[in-house]
Amino acid sequence: MSEHAPHPALLVLADGLVLRGEAFGAQGTAVGEVVFNTGMTGYQEVMTDPSYAGQLVTFTYPELGNTGVNGADQEADVPHVRGVIARQLAPTHSNWRAEQSLEAWLQRHNVVGISGLDTRALVRHLREGGAINGAISSDGSSPQQLLERVRSAPSMAGLNLAEQVTTAAPYQWDRVCPASFDQRLQEPPQRPYRVVAIDFGIKRAILERLAAHGCSVTVLPASAGLEQVLEHQPEGVFLSNGPGDPAAVTRGIALAEGLLQQADLPVFGICLGHQILGLALGGRTYKLGYGHRGLNHPCGSPGSVEITSQNHGFALDAESLDGATVAVTHLNLNDRTVAALAHRLKPVFGVQYHPEASPGPHDADHHFGRFAALMAERRG
Repeated sequence: MSEHAPHPALLVLADGLVLRGEAFGAQGTAVGEVVFNTGMTGYQEVMTDPSYAGQLVTFTYPELGNTGVNGADQEADVPHVRGVIARQLAPTHSNWRAEQSLEAWLQRHNVVGISGLDTRALVRHLREGGAINGAISSDGSSPQQLLERVRSAPSMAGLNLAEQVTTAAPYQWDRVCPASFDQRLQEPPQRPYRVVAIDFGIKRAILERLAAHGCSVTVLPASAGLEQVLEHQPEGVFLSNGPGDPAAVTRGIALAEGLLQQADLPVFGICLGHQILGLALGGRTYKLGYGHRGLNHPCGSPGSVEITSQNHGFALDAESLDGATVAVTHLNLNDRTVAALAHRLKPVFGVQYHPEASPGPHDADHHFGRFAALMAERRG
């Protein structure tokens, strides 16, 4: 299964489950929250998405690595997953865009993996018991040693991981990926919309879609305050996706509160950014049992359904939101959790899912157009 001789590996969960397989990628031990992703494509985008920081991702699609990896499909410079769990690693890769194998890429970036597991059984275990801390190990550690490490690891609840993956310094983004679907708008604005994006773990595909919808984006670190944001004279503010517990991102919540109270600006949040908006509006968040991670989640408003790409382990509590101020505009049609919200009086909205997809369907791309329309309306 590997480019090298098979080497044994273990997966140990905090509830005591021990699974044995073969190592791939880097050798060593990685401890994190074990989750699963149901997408059939996009393994490289998933592994480089900063929202997966601190997690060991189980891929339900049975084979990984068949198309190799390439620089154009990365959502960040390096992988952010802590470990990879697969049924099978493709022995060879074949794609005209491939630059190297998944195996070599993971080794170069020191990401551990385990293959040869019954991932269907593992996913059933996670669905029944919930996402749980675990360890992948190929360094000879015993199951008992690994179990002790896993049980002493912190829960994802309460972790502020956004400030670990955010940019260290501001930067500008105006580039649209040449391969981006439908690329730029037919009639882009004469002057690009000035947008400040707060990087809680932002994906490149989001920046590319903002640019495709006519935005010139200044990206600021997760620690940015209201004064720093307003110094850039934005016409709109974007709150990005990111990892960890939204309630722990206190500076982001304070910024959103300041924007709502002191600035009459369009504000758009995706995933963690959506949750931060909800918290700033007085709502509460809670940890889902096993989260939503995949490319086929139906979300809807009356008379409309979007098939969406999702990646989150927390959700907003609908009952905690003040209905006089906040409208829940979309629900996840699988479990009726909050999928999108909008302020009733201000040009402020958020979506729990990923309109940029990458990977996934493009049903929800219109939300970027909605953000651009709010900025165009404000220009008059």
